[in-house]
Amino acid sequence: MRAVFFSDAHLRGADDKGCGLLRNFLRDASRNLDHLFIVGDLFDFWFSRGGVVYPGYEPVIDELTAMQGRGVKIHLFEGNHDFHLAHYFTRYHGIEVFTDEALLQLDGKQVYIAHGDLVDATDRGYRLLRRILRSRLFFGLQRLLPLHLLWRLARMSSDASKEYLAKPQEGLAAKMEAFALSKFEEGIDAVILGHCHLPAIRTHTVGDSKRQFVLLGDWLNHRSYLVMDNGGFELCYYGGKPI
Repeated sequence: MRAVFFSDAHLRGADDKGCGLLRNFLRDASRNLDHLFIVGDLFDFWFSRGGVVYPGYEPVIDELTAMQGRGVKIHLFEGNHDFHLAHYFTRYHGIEVFTDEALLQLDGKQVYIAHGDLVDATDRGYRLLRRILRSRLFFGLQRLLPLHLLWRLARMSSDASKEYLAKPQEGLAAKMEAFALSKFEEGIDAVILGHCHLPAIRTHTVGDSKRQFVLLGDWLNHRSYLVMDNGGFELCYYGGKPI
């Protein structure tokens, strides 16, 4: 089995340089791939209605649809910027959507996958905001606004994410690694997380077993992604080693 994982593209539209590169990456990757895992924040914001999506996202969605046509199974995780995804991707494209974490059997290994925004349990303000944004009430309220206005407001609010991306991420990375160590004690073989924007892969020995901790990094600055091939893991960078 061969799988590719990436996260945090934070796409804002078809005119983004990263959008064109991501389309090329998806096209290249699908030539030799069984599973694609998008581990949150593919989009910098997400709202859709009745099968209608933000026009700037259509090229990437078309590429994902083409990958499905080539036999690639796509697994989409919600992040802290894109949620309520199943109403479009599952309904109209049959893509599996995970709202939070997932524990999957891949090549005989127990693999824990999550965007990672809930790892820091001390950030209570964010957890409250997350509950509000994902609530039925918020989902119902946003559907009352015209889509063009909703997209404009979302585009404006997404600028706030730049402040987050400018903050040092080493502290969060350390918390995520401690979280992974606790999962290893539960018998999990690999922990794969996004959200942090720092790419990293580390091997830990628990008893007689090797366990893998992976931070996927991001598509914004690093073009990083993870390849799982016949049970092995390799962190790669698009534009570097061929996939």
